[in-house]
Amino acid sequence: MSGDELENYESDMELQLYREYKTVVGLFNYVVETERRFYLANQVDVKTLSNAGEVYFELTLTDAWVWDIYRQGRFVKSVKVLTFKDVNVEELNRDEFQIPKEGLES
Repeated sequence: MSGDELENYESDMELQLYREYKTVVGLFNYVVETERRFYLANQVDVKTLSNAGEVYFELTLTDAWVWDIYRQGRFVKSVKVLTFKDVNVEELNRDEFQIPKEGLES
């Protein structure tokens, strides 16, 4: 496989993943960003822990979707994530993902 073919394959996979994200985002309550991954989840628990002066975070996500082009099954029932960088958790506003009723009238 040439470099161009590999780049095209990865671009196609990323586009498919983005389309899947747009389809499923309305099913979730939270967006979670770590230094390595992006998740959608319905429940999020973040614990700040320390060991020998090092601070890290333990996340428990329930009913989650993982942004990863190389992962076959992106939906997971429960996942624990350890990260040593900051964690960003945002609650989604479901109204942003709905078509206004006045837009449906003809």
